[in-house]
Amino acid sequence: MPELPEVETVRLGLEQATVGVTVVGGTVLYPRAIAHPLSSQAFVEGLQNVTFLSWQRRGKYLLGQWVGVSDSSNNPCGWLGVHLRMSGQLLWLKSDEAVHKHTRVRLFFEKNRELRFVDQRTFGQMWWVAPSEALEEVISGLQRLGPEPFSRGFSVDYLSQALQSRQRSVKSALLDQSVVAGLGNIYADEALFLSGICPTTPCCQLALDDLQRLKSAIIRVLSTSLISGGTTFSDFRNVKGVNGNYGGIAWVYGRQGQPCRTCNTVIKRIKLVGRSTHFCPQCQSPAK
Repeated sequence: MPELPEVETVRLGLEQATVGVTVVGGTVLYPRAIAHPLSSQAFVEGLQNVTFLSWQRRGKYLLGQWVGVSDSSNNPCGWLGVHLRMSGQLLWLKSDEAVHKHTRVRLFFEKNRELRFVDQRTFGQMWWVAPSEALEEVISGLQRLGPEPFSRGFSVDYLSQALQSRQRSVKSALLDQSVVAGLGNIYADEALFLSGICPTTPCCQLALDDLQRLKSAIIRVLSTSLISGGTTFSDFRNVKGVNGNYGGIAWVYGRQGQPCRTCNTVIKRIKLVGRSTHFCPQCQSPAK
């Protein structure tokens, strides 16, 4: 599933490609991809003749702010929300390019360009939010998100309050979007390695210096991945269809059976809370 760096990479691409360009039409090829409104026709009609002003990211959600072309005041009027889920892609293409069989939604723009929502596993969703509707009421998942990793609210004090009374493993806590928004399986593994914390460690056993290292590691690994354009292990592409490059420099994720880049111990993979978890038994020994 695309995580914060991948979603932010897509956001930057959408900013560059679609801001200031008018939507002239669209078609929904897979109605279940539309979470709101219930009618696919209403979704398409709602985006007819609108112009995007900006794209924001909240956790793993993409939020496009749009204005109707007839609104001379140029005030924000509504939103297009997108969650890529497991395999979703937003691709900025020429309208005459062949349509991929997993294309779910097509939005046509001026100058023979279009934004295509491609999603092989069909878990991704899109929301059209009218000017009269509250964004977080329509996309209710936004209400449950914790602080952004790069925000002032994501502090060691916050992590201490959020984690230290919990018995569950630190890996499972980091996957909880109500604890930290945007972090997922890849970067949780990477951050735990960089902080020297075993992923099975109960949250309540983490000391303040553990939390300080963990916070710093989360920022470090996300920053590195953003520079690399995210990670491509399966489906992720940016809006131009280009892979992310972080996978080639990952510390532990996807490297089971290979030597640790720090100590040469073989990287192990286990199942934890239903997810593959990668770690170095030496660098992340519980005894450390």
